[in-house]
Order: sequence, then C-alpha cells, then structure tokens
Amino acid sequence: MKRFALAGNPNCGKTTLFNNLTGSTAHVGNWPGVTVDKREGVYKKLKEQIAIVDLPGIYSLSPYTPEEVVSRNYILDEKPDCVINVVDATNLERNLYLTTQLLEIDVPVIVALNMIDEVHKAGDKIDAAKLEQKIGVPVVAISALKSEGVDELMKRAYECSKTPRKATTVLEGGALIHLVRDCKIALEGAGVDNALFHAVKLVEMDEIEVAQHPQAALTVEKFKETFDDETFGSDFEAIVADSRYRYISQNYSKALVRGKKSGKDKLTASDKADRILTHRIWGIPIFLAILFAVFHLTFSEDFLYLGAMGALGKDWTSLQGMWGEGMFGSADGIASPGVILFNLLDHITSSISGAVSDAMTSGGVAQWATGFVVDGMLGGLFSVMSFLPQILVLFLFFSLLEDSGYMARVAFILDRIFRKFGLSGRAFMPMIMGFGCSVPAMVNTRTLADENERIATIRVIPFFSCGAKLPILTAVAGGIAQLTGMGNADLITYGMYLLGIVVAICAVLLMRSTTMRGDIPPFIMELPAYRMPQPYSLAMLLWDKVKHFIKKAFTIILASTIVIWFVSHFSFDWKFLTDDRINESILAGAGMLVQPLLTPLGFGSQLGEWGWVFVVAAITGLIAKENVIATFGTLAACISSSFVADEALGGVDSVAQMISATGIGVPALIAFIAFNMLTIPCFAAVATAKAEMPGKRKFNFTLLFWIATSYVVASMIYLIGQWWWTAFIWAAVWATVIAAVVLYNKGKLNFVDMKKRFEKNRE
Repeated sequence: MKRFALAGNPNCGKTTLFNNLTGSTAHVGNWPGVTVDKREGVYKKLKEQIAIVDLPGIYSLSPYTPEEVVSRNYILDEKPDCVINVVDATNLERNLYLTTQLLEIDVPVIVALNMIDEVHKAGDKIDAAKLEQKIGVPVVAISALKSEGVDELMKRAYECSKTPRKATTVLEGGALIHLVRDCKIALEGAGVDNALFHAVKLVEMDEIEVAQHPQAALTVEKFKETFDDETFGSDFEAIVADSRYRYISQNYSKALVRGKKSGKDKLTASDKADRILTHRIWGIPIFLAILFAVFHLTFSEDFLYLGAMGALGKDWTSLQGMWGEGMFGSADGIASPGVILFNLLDHITSSISGAVSDAMTSGGVAQWATGFVVDGMLGGLFSVMSFLPQILVLFLFFSLLEDSGYMARVAFILDRIFRKFGLSGRAFMPMIMGFGCSVPAMVNTRTLADENERIATIRVIPFFSCGAKLPILTAVAGGIAQLTGMGNADLITYGMYLLGIVVAICAVLLMRSTTMRGDIPPFIMELPAYRMPQPYSLAMLLWDKVKHFIKKAFTIILASTIVIWFVSHFSFDWKFLTDDRINESILAGAGMLVQPLLTPLGFGSQLGEWGWVFVVAAITGLIAKENVIATFGTLAACISSSFVADEALGGVDSVAQMISATGIGVPALIAFIAFNMLTIPCFAAVATAKAEMPGKRKFNFTLLFWIATSYVVASMIYLIGQWWWTAFIWAAVWATVIAAVVLYNKGKLNFVDMKKRFEKNRE
C-alpha cells in the first residue's frame, strides 16, 4: 500500500483535508498546533488504497520544536511515496517557504493550494499552471473544506508517486551554493541519503546535522572564517532564509494576481473584528463575557434572567407544565437550551428506571436483584448519562469558538498576561483544549519548545475542567441551588471554571518563579482569518464525542457502579446487607478510614454517619471523574427513607439527597467541587502525563503537586467560607510564601547556604 504524507504550515487545512480523504474525525481547529503527532487513515477512491499520514503542522524542517522533528524524521526516514504539501493559498509566500525545503528531499512532491475559495472571495487569482511551471512539481488548487479539487489532487498525487524525483534547491546562484555543493559531495561520498537536504542543513549549522556529521561541520566553520555578508555577517541560517524568500518573491509570487478588493490599506472583515476582540483593554472582558454567555446558555435555569426580572406572566407555570412538569423551566424562570435537553434526557432515563423497577417488582423478582439492577446499574449509569446533553452543548460552543478562529485571538491576548507568569501565549492552546479532555491537551504540549514550560503546562492542564468533570460541577451546583436557593447553577459552574483558570495561573507563576525557571520563548503566530464553522464538521465532532461518552458509560462507569453496589451491600465477612445497613459495608468502612483526612476540606468527620459517601465518591473519581456522580446515583436510594429505595435518581436529585442526609454546608460543597477539579485526574490523563514527562521523578512530583494543590485550595475555600476570619490567616501564609519566592529570586534566600550556616553554628 502506498503512503502519502500531508505536510504544511499550522492552520493550513491539513487536518480538514485528512478528514476529507479518510472519513476520520480528527479534531479540526482554526488555530495552530491541533495535530501534534502523525495520524494515519486510508483513501479508497483510487485503483489501490492509499495510506494517508497527517503530519504535525510546521513552518520549516529545522528542529526548533518537537513536531518539526516528527515531520522531518518521518519524511527522511520513512520515505513516503509522495508528500502532499498543503499550502494556505491566502498566505502564499509564507507557506511556500516550507515547499522550498521539501523540494530538497528525494521524494515526489505535489502542492495542494488549499483555501482557493477564500482567495477568489477576496477578489484574487492564483495561476496554478504558472506556479507549477515555476516550482517544477504538480500544483492543484483545492478547497478541503468544500471538497473541491480533492479527487483531482489524489489522482495527480498517485501518478506523481510512480516516478522517483531528484531533489532540487532554490539556492542555486546564491552566495552559499558552492559550500552547499561541497558538503553534498562529501555526504554522497559517505553514502548519506538525501545528500542535498542534509548539505543545506549543515550549511545552516542545524544542530541535528552538526551532531551527525561533525567532520563536514568543520568545513562549514572554516568557510565562515573567510566569509562576511554585508547584511547578515556569518549567520548562514539567516542568509539561506533570505535567499529562499527572495527566490519565492521573484519567481513564485508572480502567479498571484491581486484583485481590486485587496488594497494594501483596506481593512478586511477580520481586521475590523480584531480591532474590538483583541483590544488591549477590552479583549479580556469580552472573552470573559463570551465565556459567561456559553455557561449561561448551557446551565442556567433562569434563561436571560427573565424570572428574576419578573418578565414572566402569571400563566407561565401552568403553561410550562403542559409540556411536562419542569421540562422547560419552573416558577423561577425559563430553562436554558442546555437545561431543557438535560431535563428531557433525565425524564427519559427516570421513566426507563421506573418501568424496569415496576416490571421486576410485579414479576416477583427478589428485592436484592431489583436493587442491583435499578440502583447498582441504572442508578449510577443514568445519573451520569443525563448530563450528556449539557456536555455536548458546552463542547459545541467551544468548538464554534475554536473553528471560527476566536480562540487563536484569545491566545494572542493572553500572551501579554502569560508572559508575566513565565509562559508564552502558545501554552494557552493546550490549556484551553483541557476543557474538552486532558489527554489530547497534554499531548499538545509537544508544540512548546521549552521543557520547563511544557512540564508546568502539563501540570496545570487538569485544572481546566474537562467534560468528565462537568457532571460533578453541574450536579453539585444544581443541588446547592435546589436546596439552599443560593445562586444559580450557571453562576456557580462559571465561577468554578474561573477558579480552575486562576489556580492554574497562580500555580504556573509559583513553578516558573522557583523550580521551573527558564527563558520565555517568543510567541509568533499568524492570526487566521475568521471562518464560518462547517455544520458537517461540527456534527462529526459531536457524534464522535457521543460515541466516546457512551462507550465509557457502558464500560468503565457501568463496571464501577456495579462494583460500588456490591461493596456497599456486603460486609467484611461477606454477608449481604439491606439498604438500611450499608453503614456496615466494606465501602463504608473504607470511607470512614479515610474520612478524618478530609476534615479540613469540610466533607470529613464533621458530617457524621453518612459523610463517608463524599469520600468514596472522590476516590472512585480517580478512575473516571464521571464516577463521582455515578457513586452518588448508586448510593442515593439507600441512605434515606424519604426516597423510594427502588427508584433511580437523577444526578442533581442524588446530590440533593446526599446534602439532606449529611447536612453538608455550602462551603464544604464548593470545596468538594474544587477538590475533584484539581486533584489527580482520571487514569487516562495520569498515564498520558507519565508518558509526556521527561523522567519518573518529574512525574512523581506531579502526582504530589496535584494532591497538594487540591487539598490546599479546597481547605482554603471551606475554612474561609465557614469562618471568614481565617482569610487573614491564609493571607499571612501566602504573603510569607510570596516574600520567600521574591527573596529567593533575588538571591537573598538560599536554603542550601542557610542549612550550612545552621550546621556550622550548631557545631
């Protein structure tokens, strides 16, 4: 099977083309760094099937970042049958820089002029035939988003792959071409493949080439002593880059014909939008307002606060009851779209549970078997499943923000702030991906060049609550609003998301000021044009999310709820216990053993006989965060006679049941949310962090970091919320920590020297 590699700049549409060719649902985002490792799929419309490899987006084949090394090594070592160089036609000159490097490798190359529809929309034209003649390899104009020209591209790529291609360079006639030729001859004599490419990289003093060919590198160093360019001196890398761009401008750029719409001084629609959205002062407030709107549309039970403003008529309560009690809202207001969908699915799952319970009871099934099916299986499973609509709604909004290009602007805005904390704006990209899932977000840190910045970013990614933590936030926030009337679920959930962001920034500031200090790499990113997200791509992403969630629900979560039911209904001597005796169970015993440790967090020993349920819920959440609410759903029907024991409860109702049974207060509930948000993430994220960490010691410290951060933050929330005057104690503690960090950075506080002086004085 032939293998074609997709290579191109970040945000040039490679992943969109990959999805188009293979039918895959690889994530597409309108920002750089979406692909951080090579992915494979199969194209089936030719005479033979073609393996398509999507390489990370890169600006050049120089080893500045890990993804550039991945792409470079694959093309050189794996020797694909053809390289499809995806070029953003709206930024022709910049994208063709990589093309000039690919041409220096002995591999068939075809150029795909992507986004040609946007070029035409701007009133411009690109003569693909003329460009093909100048470059010397096939050039095909396509629109991957609209599936235009894709089949022609693959047909020409297939024909191109049948004929070997000899490398060429645009450096002919340049000041360094004689040195390139000498290095090439030396490398060919040593039997090195792709000698021209390696020769050019040697002239650039590429660190990989210098390490692999030290003798040839000496030739370059000697030549430097006799060479001095008026503009760049002896910086050969700059000279080569200048030669490439000069050649592109003089030869390739002539294929682009600017239309009347493209005046240099004329502002595009994206430019006009950026004047507002990336404003130095209003950029951040606008981002926070957009973020709040997303949460309000997803979680609010008083949409647009119509109920709070008294805008609803007297007939509203009876009207909404016609469509199902509470389905579209309550006397307090109209439900948001996310809550309506939640209520709908919750009504369906409750009906299924009730029907199963009635059928088993009327069929004379044993009470323990009914409890196992309804409470142990359906109770935990449905309490999590009911949150699927809100997870999808939130994921939809974040996808819209990403695909439109707005998130790239947010990264640009936050670069000014992040740089003060020892991070570049590029680190924001994997962080924001953490809102979807921590696993790909951690993998995405490979785009960060500085190792310390990468480690610090991996450690704080779980603080950006993923979709798996959403049921915890929503259920507990809903329970608080339901039983105490304090605030709205959307305000509480929004506040907890902001808390995660603030804790992440503070943690990074602390790390980058102490153990993770290092240079802040420059953040250079071309802002993509705003684009209308495509319904098909969004639908495929949501469907992929649904499949992943359902698969997880019917495997890990279902297995966990079954185990929880069993260990909560058997004692240590393996005697079956009825619902009213689960305090004697194995689960209760284990929870009570750990319970005192969590007393400073508000859900420890002070909660009495049922307090252990919060402890075991947090522990089961280490496997999968959805298990926290699944645990509540499994145990809720057992702990009070106020609910029918064989009735499965929804996520919010199960939390409300736990609140009533334990008497836990609001500060402790907020602390419970914070602890589960910030503590060790699920097993999959932990495994990913371990794989991405440079050493076992770093990983072990990361586990300790997660535990310590969650414990300290949750303790602060509970203690300050319960006794406001403890805020002064915490303020004094953090003032001491900040002072110590400042003194440490100024060199006035050296713990090693202090230890030596102490030992000397003791002697």
